[in-house]
Amino acid sequence: MKRPAFVVCIVGLLLIFSLFLACGPQEAAAKRRFVSIASGWVTGAYYPMAGAISRIAWKHLKEEGIKVTAESSGASVANAKLIGAGDTDFAILQNDIANYAYNGVKPMFEKPISNLRGVCTLFPEHVQLIARKDANIRSVADLKGKRVAIGPVGSGTAENVKQVLEAWGMTVDDLGKAQQLKASQAADYIKDGRLDAAFFTVAVGAAVILDTALIVDINVVPISGPNVDKLIQKYPFYAKQVVPAGSYKGVEKDVPTVSVMAMLAARADLEDDIVYAIVKAMYSDLDQLRKAHAKFKEISLEKALVGMSVPLHKGAERFFKEKGLLK
Repeated sequence: MKRPAFVVCIVGLLLIFSLFLACGPQEAAAKRRFVSIASGWVTGAYYPMAGAISRIAWKHLKEEGIKVTAESSGASVANAKLIGAGDTDFAILQNDIANYAYNGVKPMFEKPISNLRGVCTLFPEHVQLIARKDANIRSVADLKGKRVAIGPVGSGTAENVKQVLEAWGMTVDDLGKAQQLKASQAADYIKDGRLDAAFFTVAVGAAVILDTALIVDINVVPISGPNVDKLIQKYPFYAKQVVPAGSYKGVEKDVPTVSVMAMLAARADLEDDIVYAIVKAMYSDLDQLRKAHAKFKEISLEKALVGMSVPLHKGAERFFKEKGLLK
């Protein structure tokens, strides 16, 4: 007995639909690629940068199935270790710390993090020594015997503090009390008088310092003079900079200091096309990137490799060759 044609059609359609249900979602899911960016404290500049990259990726790359998640973390040293462990895909960190990680400089890193690759450099990060005015701290030498926040464990700030103190012939033991606090905690301690000063290696205009200056009278302490030359000679990642007048309440003159560079890094084994796509999206939408933080206005394609301290990821290398920044 022959089945009616319409019955055969219905059976066929049901078979096709069942195959779609069995394979379609899995194939679609396979095309979705979720990547993470380890950033830093929510109060610093790294987290807004990671958030901006995430939004740009969603805007430009969702058709390609690429989604970027920004994650708060312990900043530079911790981020390099996350890359080494394969626990993040991208990370934002200081260029000096990236180089120490790649080369396994002890005691920060027990062994080289050989899978760390550079993507691009972003903006200068000023080493900013903030002190209560009533603490009478006018120079790095005045920190002897004072209560000072030196950055959290595993942060680039903590390493910068050791190096700056070294250039002045000091160590953290010369401080009255050294506390390894997150930026927000250090700011709170300055406000309520539990600290005399704190180091922040962050972009000028960081919210955590802006807020502190509104609550309590502060000085930005100069990091300058012959000792800075000694610092740069031993640690060439540093450059002379200024904190411009008007950056914070009560700062009426330019204050000399030093800086390192913030950079974006990735795992060496992260797919080249993902890195290429994200870098291309970033530099094709700089207006979106620059909206996330005042410091990001300095980011440009022309400066994307300034201070790059580790080998480039192949995906980034491809993009910069296309743009003529690499041969």
